[in-house]
Amino acid sequence: MLSSISRLMDTAVGIPGTRLRFGADSVLGLVPILGDGAGALVGLYIVNEARRLGLPREKISKMIGNVAMDSVVGSVPLLGDLFDVYFKSHRRNVQIILDHFGVLPEELQRKR
Repeated sequence: MLSSISRLMDTAVGIPGTRLRFGADSVLGLVPILGDGAGALVGLYIVNEARRLGLPREKISKMIGNVAMDSVVGSVPLLGDLFDVYFKSHRRNVQIILDHFGVLPEELQRKR
């Protein structure tokens, strides 16, 4: 489920003819303050799930840093929206969880 959320937020839509992908986080970021706040709430949900799964504090701290970076830089008009397309904090944080448990992203796709 966390992988699906991160995909929706960070890479749901591809730009034809390029390797660029973006998601709801980039679109929400176009709405001043509320959009970045909504993206941060989703990011904090992923961090909380990682905490519930027992990830160590260092990894939780890194994940919180990713959410904070996305929220702070993402709130800058235009530059922040471009940043959201490239930074993908939700995917980074889900990858931290997968790495912790030694799960490969391909393994998640096979189980659907």
